[in-house]
Amino acid sequence: MGHKYAVVGATGNVGREILQTLEERGVAVTDVSAVASSRSVGAQVSYGEDHVLEIFDLAKFDFEGTDIVLSSPGAKISAEYVPRATSAGAIVIDNTSHFRMDPDVPLVVPEVNPEAIAEFRNKNIIANPNCSTIQLVVALKPLHDLARIRRVVVSTYQSVSGAGKSAMDELFNQTKGIYMNEPGQKFQENFPKQIAFNTIPQIDAFMEDGSTKEEWKMMVETKKILDPEIRMTATCVRVPVFVGHAEAVNVEFENPITTEEAREALRVAEGVVVVDHRADEGYVTQVECVGEDPVYVSRIRDDMTLENGLNFWVVADNLRKGAALNTVQIAETLIRDHL
Repeated sequence: MGHKYAVVGATGNVGREILQTLEERGVAVTDVSAVASSRSVGAQVSYGEDHVLEIFDLAKFDFEGTDIVLSSPGAKISAEYVPRATSAGAIVIDNTSHFRMDPDVPLVVPEVNPEAIAEFRNKNIIANPNCSTIQLVVALKPLHDLARIRRVVVSTYQSVSGAGKSAMDELFNQTKGIYMNEPGQKFQENFPKQIAFNTIPQIDAFMEDGSTKEEWKMMVETKKILDPEIRMTATCVRVPVFVGHAEAVNVEFENPITTEEAREALRVAEGVVVVDHRADEGYVTQVECVGEDPVYVSRIRDDMTLENGLNFWVVADNLRKGAALNTVQIAETLIRDHL
């Protein structure tokens, strides 16, 4: 039996990817509404190869009769409109940061904590984690089950698509401008410094302790999803890549674990593909993960400075597994196990 869906934020990078993913995975739908801000009314978005959807104005949209809302319009907008959708009887799977740390809202990665979806009944809301958190916990889960994680140190290399379409345009325009001898600052709107041919060790705003909000999100979300006892520190960096996030991960375990044991646990884990050949090209990079569903793990090796330590490299498409795919997988699990 199909359900009636509304995709809020349908004209954005993630919204378009959600519509594509819904169709690709053959999710049973009776109707799909594409919803966005008033400035997008009159535009159209694709739903699969054969369907085009007209945009509805979010401010005027009636959620009555909608079963599931897949929401990705920005945190402030979600704060305003998600309660309106739930009061009309819809279940909202929200891809923004607004509800993630609400103790009454489950924060879910289906390969890691699908049982948490049952808590949707508290508020009829399920939160989708931060893109960088999702790929990290998918890789950490099988290792935590095997040897119990004590501490994680992660450095991220995050693509500009995580900041939206205008950020992708900024990277393109700055790169073109530099080749044409135009100053990069002319095209600088989304980032605090030039992003073309540069790396920026700041994602989101700074906090009082010197961390950025993105680094804080990774820490608190990992604890909520996987284990509150895990100690974690992150450094999040924006890099001049259009799509795909990469992470260099260092893990300290409570119990002994060999690289062979870790590789096998990851190899059989749901949602993970291990590509780990100790030779040129024997690993996955951001360019190669674009359009792919799995979380790729490479460069698994011992940390010789720790008694029970491993290093590895994690790559995923942040618009798919880091956002749209995870959202749709939550919907699939919700329907299968709870509706």
